Amino acid sequence: MTSAARVLLMSLLLVMAAAPAASAADGWSIMPSGGSRPAFYAEGVPGAVLQDAVSVVNRSGRVVTVRLSGSGVPVAFAAERVRVRARTRADVPFAVSARGDRRGEIVARDQDGRRVEVPVRLRVGGPVLSALTVEHVAVRGGRITYDLVNRGTTVLVPSLAVHVDGVFGAVLDRAPRALPIRLRPGQRLRLAEPWPDRPVLDSVDVRLTVTAAGGAHDSAGVAARFVPWGAVTGVAGAAVAGGALLLVRGRRRRTRDGEAVESPRTEVELTGAVT
Repeated sequence: MTSAARVLLMSLLLVMAAAPAASAADGWSIMPSGGSRPAFYAEGVPGAVLQDAVSVVNRSGRVVTVRLSGSGVPVAFAAERVRVRARTRADVPFAVSARGDRRGEIVARDQDGRRVEVPVRLRVGGPVLSALTVEHVAVRGGRITYDLVNRGTTVLVPSLAVHVDGVFGAVLDRAPRALPIRLRPGQRLRLAEPWPDRPVLDSVDVRLTVTAAGGAHDSAGVAARFVPWGAVTGVAGAAVAGGALLLVRGRRRRTRDGEAVESPRTEVELTGAVT
């Protein structure tokens, strides 16, 4: 090999060796704060809020803006958009809700579209408890509204039974059926049960019973009265109008020497018009 070829080969090797180091020095990265951890690892009881921090390291000579998000894990950041000056580091606290064993990533994207991830491993321990409550039962229009709250440590698929008693007996009786929801530990959902054929005139007691696997059970109710106010108003109005008509007729007649006569030009109609 000639000396010129050896020089060219050595130059290429130096460029190839230096290129990755230059790329790393000019870029940015994210990592768990406070040490050389390869990933985030958190463990706690169900429903606990676990806290940590992610470091955004900017080794470049320009300002970098990074957006943070969670993938596969419920992460809440102190700031989702971070502006990091050249050759500095920003530590961003975040919180993770313990809702079961999960694997995911913390994802960072810069203004140029570059994406970097750090793995997250979430483990939930503690006792297994199935519990829920039914709250805020109300009758609104053609619906029965209520809240379901998961008070335990497991994900629940609840079943709902509805029973309504009126003055003369049962008005509604729906057997238990599974609701199309998955209620996570600590989660509250506002739900509604349709009741399009509710009574027109009755006083009822509504009772909702909810059950789920693991022995979760609760029941709650509300009293409601149904009065057709439009019909009542109409009847009352007719009674008042009838009384007014009798009064008008009574005032229209006078007696003179035992003979009933009409008052001149005093025809009064129920509309109030006077002729």
